[in-house]
Amino acid sequence: MMFRDRQDAGRQLARQLKAYSDREDVVVLGIPRGGVPVAFEIAMALHLPLDIFLSRKLGAPGHEELAFGAVAAGDGQFLDRQTIEALGISNEQIDCIMKATKKTLNERAELYRKGRSPRSVEGCTVILVDDGIATGASIYAAVQALRQMKPKRVVIAAPVAPASTVRWLHPSVDDVIVLYMPKDFYAVGQFYNQFSQVSDDEVINLLRRAEQLSEPKEVPQDDS
Repeated sequence: MMFRDRQDAGRQLARQLKAYSDREDVVVLGIPRGGVPVAFEIAMALHLPLDIFLSRKLGAPGHEELAFGAVAAGDGQFLDRQTIEALGISNEQIDCIMKATKKTLNERAELYRKGRSPRSVEGCTVILVDDGIATGASIYAAVQALRQMKPKRVVIAAPVAPASTVRWLHPSVDDVIVLYMPKDFYAVGQFYNQFSQVSDDEVINLLRRAEQLSEPKEVPQDDS
């Protein structure tokens, strides 16, 4: 299966998510930057609100590729105590890394939202969207941080991911919707005909468009 672009992938995913259409307790969260165009198509097709979910793994000192947790812009965070103890990471190191990471994420959130408040997900079903998943480590960490924000259910939605990754992610969420689970998986971009980098401006414009389209339209008054 090949997707023309992220918009095509989003429209195809939306057809698999029809059960969530027009529900007041469902929020679509796109993972910047590549997940936002996919999430936009889902939100528009299902008449759901759109926001972003900014998260980043916390890299171990000297071994930054190894995550000991994750934080999200706002309040979400997750610490893997087993990894922290195994690597001997101190509380001071945790605090320093977490503060620096949160600062970066909150700056990105401000850039994207342009002063708009983040949507509350407490008590909601969250559809967390990316343009593809490889190992699943980053989105797993994002889910753990998202759980701290008390959503009712978490659903991962992506156009493509290896079957092994989908099986691994399933126990951590309420559902995983993936259109294509190839045996040979090298990179997300191999399953798209067009996979150019998404810019910050595109993310900002899509969020603005989604907000404008979700605003209730005023009914003209009949003066007769």
